[in-house]
Parts: sequence; C-alpha cells; structure tokens
Amino acid sequence: MKKGFYPALGTPLEMDGTFCADSMTTQIEQQIGAEASGLLVMGSMGNSPYIRDSEYKKVAQCSVKAAKGQVPVLVGVTDVSIVRVMDRVQALSDIDGIDGVVSTVPYYAAVTQEEIYNFYWALADRSKFPVYLYDLPGVTKVATDAQTVKRLWKHPNIRGIKSGSFMTHRILKRSEDRPEGFSQFYSDLELFDAAYQYGIDCNLDGMFACTPKTARDMYRALAAGDMSTAGDKLDEILALRVLFMETNGLMQAFSHAMNLLGCPGYFAKDYQTDISQEKKELVTDFMKKLGEI
Repeated sequence: MKKGFYPALGTPLEMDGTFCADSMTTQIEQQIGAEASGLLVMGSMGNSPYIRDSEYKKVAQCSVKAAKGQVPVLVGVTDVSIVRVMDRVQALSDIDGIDGVVSTVPYYAAVTQEEIYNFYWALADRSKFPVYLYDLPGVTKVATDAQTVKRLWKHPNIRGIKSGSFMTHRILKRSEDRPEGFSQFYSDLELFDAAYQYGIDCNLDGMFACTPKTARDMYRALAAGDMSTAGDKLDEILALRVLFMETNGLMQAFSHAMNLLGCPGYFAKDYQTDISQEKKELVTDFMKKLGEI
C-alpha cells in the first residue's frame, strides 16, 4: 500500500436499506479523481454491521467495478465470531479485485489478547483474501496490543492494521522484525500531519469521503514538505467534523455532505432521524467555504 490518504467510504442506501449503486460509483470516482491511495468499503463510516445481507455483496461488487483496478479496495467483513465473519468472506469469494478484507475483533463481548490472536489467526488461515486488522476499541471495548500484532504478523496472510493508536504504530514501525509489506493505516485524524512526518504515512478516515478536494490538497502539501499548508487543510477537515458533531447528528450531517457532492441516498443509520434544514444550511455553507461544492 502506497502512502497517502485512504477514505473510509460511506454506504448510500434508500430508507428501506436498498443499496444505491450509482451513488457509490460517483463517490469512488470522486475519490480516485482526488488522488486517494486506496479505498475502505463498508468500514465503520460505511455502516458495515447495519447493511442488509441482501445488499452486502452488491456493495462490494459495485465498489470493485467502480475502482477499475486503479487503487486497492479493502472490504469490511466485521462480525462477532469467526464463523460469521467467514460467512461474509465467503459471500465475497467470487469477486475479483478485492485486495483485502478488514475486521475488528468481536464486539458483542469483550475479548482477551489471546482471543484476539486466535480470532485473527483463524481468519487468516481460512480467508482467500489478505486479512487486515482493524483496531477500534471505542466499539469493541478492547484495543489490540502491539505485542499481539507482532505475533499475528508472522502469519503470511495478515498484511496490515488500521489503528488510531500512535503508540501502537510507533512500536510497530520501529520493530526490527516487521515484515516487508506490512501496511500500517493510522486513523487518528487530529495527528495525520505529525504521523506523516514520522513515516506513518497511510492515513485512513471517514471524513475524507466528504472532503476529497481538501484531502487531495493536504496530501499534495505533505508530499512537497509544505507542513503549513498541510496543517491548514487538516484543520479545515477537523472543523467540518466539529460542525457535524455540533448538529447532534454526525452521520446525518455526513449524509447531507455526501448528497451535496452529488452522491444521493442516506448514509446514516436507519433509526437516525435527519438533521434540521437550518443545520443542513450550516453544513452547506461550510462545504462551499472548503471549495468541495
């Protein structure tokens, strides 16, 4: 995986849960046009656990087709047990063009580090696709320790990790036994510019999905060593996220932003009510200010 930004894409749905394929295609074309280094489909921003079984494979098929092999495509397979995750992996088995599958640890009950090891090792043994670890302790209640990752990366089918822990990434980056080609995706948005300077330069976040132009400009600046411009662009993305949170409907505000980008559908969860028109206008004004629309 090359350095740069990796958007965790939103999943556009009708209110009955039907997948909006044209909207997803537009989103992916925008991201590739903005020089995204790769795509995460059906991660946490993509509401992976909430997608209907009847639509799950359609999302993956559409995403691979839209990407046209131009960037790597990772697909979320998160569930609460080995067998349930493998059901999702099996559903993807005849789709060519998937570069890896991504899963958190089981999230219904807290797991130990040994159980994390057992879980991922079994997935790597059984999956035809490369497996990427997804460290998301805010949801799973348990972080994946760096030492557990170092045990797991000995499996040839475990190819990387997504984590928001700078310390975990620092330990892994400095490890002498780090396998060649093991990818580290950093996901603490506030520190992307600092992490990039340290060499943790594959950055993944859902906010990139609604800020493709700003993300492009940020990573062009980072590549040129222009930290001042990069910091300004990151601050703009962070300010938009703050605005989303201030609406008391982060995913609903994100959904409106995606609609403004020409990606119709509902990107929030089906039990989340839409934000008010007044709040939508605030998001619209900010998106115009950023130059995204």
